[in-house]
Formats: sequence, structure tokens, C-alpha cells
Amino acid sequence: MTAAVHDIECDLLVVGGGINGAGIARDAAGRGLCVVLCEKDDLASHTSSASTKLIHGGLRYLEYYEFSLVRKALIEREVLLRAAPHIMHPLRFVMPHAPCQRPALLIRAGLFLYDFLAKRELLPGSSGIGLRCHVAGRPLKPEFTRGFVYSDGWVDDARLVVLNAMDACMHGAAIKTRTACTALRREGGLWYATLRGADGQDTVVRARSVVNAAGPWTASLLGQALPQRSSQHLRLIKGSHIVVKRLFDHDHAYIFQNRDGRIVFAIPYEQDYTLIGTTDLDYKGDPNAVAITPDEVSYLCELVSQYFKEPVRPEHVVWTYSGVRPLVEDEAQDAKAVTRDYRLELDDDGGAAPLLSIFGGKITTYRKLAEEAVDMLCKALGNRQPGWTAKACLPGGDLFGDTPQNCAVLRYDEWRDKLLQQYDWLPRVLVARYARAYGTRIHTLLAGRVKLEDMGAEVEPGLYAVEVDYLRRYEWATAAQDILWRRSKLGLHVPEGAEARLAAWMAAHPLPA
Repeated sequence: MTAAVHDIECDLLVVGGGINGAGIARDAAGRGLCVVLCEKDDLASHTSSASTKLIHGGLRYLEYYEFSLVRKALIEREVLLRAAPHIMHPLRFVMPHAPCQRPALLIRAGLFLYDFLAKRELLPGSSGIGLRCHVAGRPLKPEFTRGFVYSDGWVDDARLVVLNAMDACMHGAAIKTRTACTALRREGGLWYATLRGADGQDTVVRARSVVNAAGPWTASLLGQALPQRSSQHLRLIKGSHIVVKRLFDHDHAYIFQNRDGRIVFAIPYEQDYTLIGTTDLDYKGDPNAVAITPDEVSYLCELVSQYFKEPVRPEHVVWTYSGVRPLVEDEAQDAKAVTRDYRLELDDDGGAAPLLSIFGGKITTYRKLAEEAVDMLCKALGNRQPGWTAKACLPGGDLFGDTPQNCAVLRYDEWRDKLLQQYDWLPRVLVARYARAYGTRIHTLLAGRVKLEDMGAEVEPGLYAVEVDYLRRYEWATAAQDILWRRSKLGLHVPEGAEARLAAWMAAHPLPA
């Protein structure tokens, strides 16, 4: 057994570096708690980078009468769009309608409810449209003549996780990636956790409280810490997506209804592509080894081909990804009907050393989940600081001021155009990508650079040494995959073999001190 190299004391240990864990670490650190977060892999390396990348209320959840969840998510949709207008943007969705589907009056009533369940300031409401005249009707089969359009938001999910971790770090939290929690026990009013880093060395953390935000591994961590004590169970649901070359030349997304009751999105993605997903399947395998199956690829291709004039075939797929969503076990027999709401389970052993386990949730409601979780922990720990994240920008999101503003997401193009002028010595496409990824942090990325030669080596097309070093220094990127597929989606745009070449370059050029 590897000997512990040193001990750490903290108020809160968060196990899990997905969106819930990072959100909780951010909120807790901002309230003055001493926080340590550990993640066995990279930030957002599992479920939180495998979403459909939407900030949405969840229109289809109305069908299951989850009005409270939808309202909560709709409120959060606006909060998040204000807080991070660089990695999010409004998106209009087109729903083609056919007589064999849900009645048009029922859909219109659902959209009316969706528009008015929560206060809406940033996004336009829904309406009926004629697809013969609307730009979104052109790629569709001619039998789809009528439809509906409504609003939601798009998000770079992996970057959302990283920004929460960055903000937690700025408030004093210690973020430890590629660090697994290998043992967890409660003793003498404290938690003792053994954390094993990538170098094989162990650190013992003594924590006043623990958050179990391990996603698909929540139940196993809880069983390790408190055998026989859990009252909640997880239902693991696999969701898979495919990416194909761009299927349409407008900026709307589509929501398609299938005869089996499922819905699938087709979303503009990375300028040149269309993202299609998702599936909903019960999953019994290893969450570390989740992957799309040929049947899922065929299902998604066949479903969207019912709508598009040009069929989508498996050979058109250029990339796929899959994730396991750890949802709250309920009575639903069909995976698509399992609730996306969350539950927080607190075990405080009669008043000492609380353990809070996170069950379920969706990316849109992560901030509210984190606020409620930290409220519970602060009460147990005697901390009286109130929640603060509802009125705070995420790193890079302060485009027009330190506090979230309606204008930021609506005037994003205006802000970006000023950057194009300020950094006119860089290719416009590069500045535009930096603006979307980093927001006002672009000034940290480019500090001291005034000409293209200052950017260092162009390691891969559009990826310069200065960005690689920034991601390693500020965003915990340690591997080529972190950079190409989570901090960015450059993996879709660079030549074959880029991951191996970038890994070799990083090994040969360690991060400067």
C-alpha cells in the first residue's frame, strides 16, 4: 500500500468533478467553506460532457406532469444565460407536425404552458409556423407542411463544468483531478478520505463534511462510506449521440417526435456539423466503458430520416459519444419516462460529519441543486452565509459588467465584434472561437501577445502553444483528449492523428513554471 504523503484538513470534501460536484464546490467556496474537490478522471469526463448540450426546461417532461421540474428548469435557464453568455446562446427549435403524432391542439397547449410556467425575459415565445414558407422547412420532406417553433438555450456542457471549477478555485477551493477517493470512513466527528493521485501517492483528507457527487458511481461510494444506509437507488440510463456533416444551412434546431414516444434533437454543431440525439436505454454495464451500439446509430439515423429529404445513414456518422445518466429510481417502466429531477440525501450520524449524496438531476438545474445542497451543509456546519451564485457571472461571462445582465447574451455579437477589432492581428475565425470559449478570459489567454509569432508553435491547425499552456495552467488539462474533446471540440476539425501528435508535443514541452 502506498504511504500517505501528507494530510489535508477541510470543511467539505466533494467527490466527483461533474457539473453537480463542480457547482457545489463553487457555491460552498464562495460562502467561505474550505473545499477540496477530487475527480478520478478529468473534469466533465463522463456524464457531464455527454449531454445534448441544452439549457432547457424540458418540454417533453410536461407529458409526465413534472410541472415543478419544468418550472424550476425554466427559471434556471434565464439565470444561466445571464451568467455565462459566452458559452451559451438562445436557440430556436422547430417541431414539424404530422397527423399521426400528438394532436396539434395538445402540442399548442403544451407550448403555451412552457412559455408561461416561469417569467421569461430573454427568449421569444412559441408560435405555429408554415413549413412551406419557413427556412426550416426546406430540408424536410414535403409532407411536413405545418409545425411549431419555440425557444430554449444551447450550452458547451464540458466548459460549463470547467468554469464552475475555476470559480471554485478562485474562491479558494482545491481542485484535484485524476485523483480517486479510494477509502472513506467516518470517525470521531470527521470524515477520513484517502485520495490517490495519478502518481500513485495517497493523501489523507480530514473533512467536516462530504458531498457524494460521483454520478454513476454515487451508489458504490455511498455503499463504501455507509453500508446498508442508503434509501435511494440510481437507475442508470444511457444516452448516445451521433454527429454528421451539416444537414441544413440555417441556425434553427429541430425536435422530432417518434412513434415510440421518444423525441430526438437535430442541432447545429461546431459550424460544419449536426448533432443528433439522444437515446434512452437502461444501462447495466461499467460506466467507464459506455459506448454507442450499432443499433443506437441505426435508430437515430432512421428516426431523423423520417423527416429530412436527404436520408442519414450510419456511414455518414463522423463522431459519436455516449454517457450514463444517474437518474433517481422511480416506478417508470420506460427509460424515457424516468424523472430528471434530483434528490438530496443527508446522513449526519445524529449531528456530526454530514454526508450528502446527490441522486439524479439535469444540467439545467445544477446551480439550484448546488445552492440547495450547500444550504443543507451550511446549516449542519453552522455557516450562516447565504447563497450567492444566482447573481454572479461565471469566469469569462462578465461581458458588460461584473454582475449578470440581460443584455449580455442578447448583445454577444456586438461584444465579439469589438474583440475582432482589438485582436485584428489574429485570424478572425480564431478570435471568434476564443471569444465563445473564454469570454473575457481571452485577455488572460492573450496577455502580452501583439502579433501571431507571439502565439508560439501551431501544434495543430488553429491550436497554438499559448492556448495549450493556458488550458494546462488554468483549466486542469493534462492530456491531449482533455484539450481536443472537452475544453474544445477541435478534435472534429484537426487532421487524423492529432491526439497522438498533441500528446507527444505536450510531453516534450512541459508547462513552464
